[in-house]
Amino acid sequence: MENFEELFIQESLEMLEELEASLMELEENPEDENLIAKVFRIMHTLKGSSAMFGFDAISEFTHKIEDVYDRLRSGKMRLTSHLIDLSLAACDQIKLMLSDKSLGISDVRIAKILDDFQLLAEGKRKLLPTENESKPYISLTKKQSKKSDLSSERIYRIRFKPNQDITRRGVNVSFIIQELTDLGTSTVVAHTFDIPNLEEINPELIYVSWDIIITTNKTEEAIRDVFIFVEEDSVIDISIIDEVDMDDDSEFECKRIGQILIERGDIEPEELNRLFKDRKLIGQVMVERGLAHPDMVESAFAEQEHIRKTNQKKRQVAAKASIRVSAEKLDRLVDLVGELVTLQSKLTQFAISKGSDDLLRIAEEVERLAWDMRDNTMGLRMVPIGTLFSKFKRLVRELSSDIGKKVVLEMSGEDTELDKNVIELLNDPLVHIIRNSIDHGIEPPGERKARGKSEYGTISLSAKYSGADVIISISDDGKGIDIEKIRKKAEEKGLLTRGQDYTDKEILDCIFSPGFSTSENVSKISGRGVGMDVVKRNIESLRGNIEIDTQIGKGTTIILRLPLTLAIIDGLLIKTGDSTFVIPLPYILECVQVSTHDLSIFSADVIDIRGEAIPFIRLRDRFSIHGRTPDVEMMVVVEENGKKLGIIVDSVIGEHQTVIKNLGGAYEKIPDISGVTILGNGDIALILDVSALMSVDVLKTKGGV
Repeated sequence: MENFEELFIQESLEMLEELEASLMELEENPEDENLIAKVFRIMHTLKGSSAMFGFDAISEFTHKIEDVYDRLRSGKMRLTSHLIDLSLAACDQIKLMLSDKSLGISDVRIAKILDDFQLLAEGKRKLLPTENESKPYISLTKKQSKKSDLSSERIYRIRFKPNQDITRRGVNVSFIIQELTDLGTSTVVAHTFDIPNLEEINPELIYVSWDIIITTNKTEEAIRDVFIFVEEDSVIDISIIDEVDMDDDSEFECKRIGQILIERGDIEPEELNRLFKDRKLIGQVMVERGLAHPDMVESAFAEQEHIRKTNQKKRQVAAKASIRVSAEKLDRLVDLVGELVTLQSKLTQFAISKGSDDLLRIAEEVERLAWDMRDNTMGLRMVPIGTLFSKFKRLVRELSSDIGKKVVLEMSGEDTELDKNVIELLNDPLVHIIRNSIDHGIEPPGERKARGKSEYGTISLSAKYSGADVIISISDDGKGIDIEKIRKKAEEKGLLTRGQDYTDKEILDCIFSPGFSTSENVSKISGRGVGMDVVKRNIESLRGNIEIDTQIGKGTTIILRLPLTLAIIDGLLIKTGDSTFVIPLPYILECVQVSTHDLSIFSADVIDIRGEAIPFIRLRDRFSIHGRTPDVEMMVVVEENGKKLGIIVDSVIGEHQTVIKNLGGAYEKIPDISGVTILGNGDIALILDVSALMSVDVLKTKGGV
């Protein structure tokens, strides 16, 4: 039972995330009936499942919220920002109730929210906008991607009764029926109760009418177009039975036969209530008493079966679409694939050493399968970054409202995929950046209007692929960063030397220093000098880098470049003495052959490469590697954030795709090393931390280029 309860909590938290995202969209589109229905369905699901697992307080709490959204979807009230605020507060309380089962509806905060929803449900507090009601400060816009056809289908009921003499105009009714069935999955029932006796039949007349139940992604207008030549002299009734949202886990209701017949107008509700006293099947009783023709009952049964099959299809699509696997199992699978790749390398080397063609062919086949498995396993860890972006809607909404600013959040590239571990570790840095953009970047509405700008500021989140990396940009159209102000503050703190020339980039990099802030006052959002140093440290821990681009009066863009995955990197295998190292390939500019004479031209550890002075370090000296230094060495030139560094090694072996492994707790703080990998021959190669090497004293004293 504990396992089931744990699964319920996890699924409930996921539903709450979806609920928050839906509420944010609903605030943008308050008339969207589908979104209102989606919020209602989530609350309904939470109510039922929480009662099942003993979370009775949540069940009672969500029941009141469900009542309000039921009134909303029935048109008895309209949406305002107050209801969104109340609903978001309810989400927070449900999360607390999931983590602490002892919390009940008697809790002060929960009771206050419950009272407000109770008043709304009873209609004692209206949610109609008034003249004095201000618009919410937040207006979120999101570039929507097209949904799949399956996620936007509807079930239509079409009742078609053509004029009896329609064939005399050359109309072939069978073609109309065929064209309808081509629009989607359909069920067709013909009504024959108007057919007269054989001696009274006129072969030129049509006595049959039809009920067509169809599941399609086409609009009602597209369905009516089928009847364009017969609508004037035919009875045509098109109604929507239900929406089919394949992205929604909840099932829509399969209506009872009596309910379907009432909706169609084939029987009155009073007659149906009288029939409930009989214990026979409702359809059988109606036919026996002459209240409904057998064709009508048959058509109702067909509609019920059509809905049931659509529901079954929805469950099958959902089952195929996803499967829940714990993160621990997925990480273990990645580790096993890494071991398999290492073992495959050993097999290949063994096959080469034996000189056996048959063994080599087997090794090549194993290599192909191993790399295919590796690529597919890595793909399992890839998650669309939109799952992270969507969380910031509420952050922007609440922060901008708290400090009286108007902010629009725009997002693009939500389908860009990143390793799930990267996305998890990326949340905090993005929160810091967005908070700073709202507090420092976006001006108050009055100030923006005075500068000729829209009173609504814009924060843009975007993601795109760039080779083996993903570039994430966070932009605002605010006042920009005053570089001269940053310079003065940096000089006061001793980060920059007075009177010395620095590039804009070097000055802006001071923002990432611990304790650095230009705010005169400390607010609850920022001003303490804590945040951007943590951002840089977290991004570098992800083997990424960060850049700032700003223009006074126009805004600021912060660019994050991150690897697609933390599990595998492309690297350059190098050797110094008996030790083997890996340098991540994205940092490498070039490899240059150098001699002892080349390195001794300058008195300092700087070398001239095509007229450019580049500082360098010897890996042999850095790691105290003993042995004879070769007469001709190799220098690997790496670059990060515009700074270059030469790494002197004995030899370059070649490119190597590296499965990264952690060093373990005892060795995780070793400087200049970010990880380790196992080579095909079983040897261990250390992965160099280029960012750490860039911070060595030689760069500070020689001022890398």
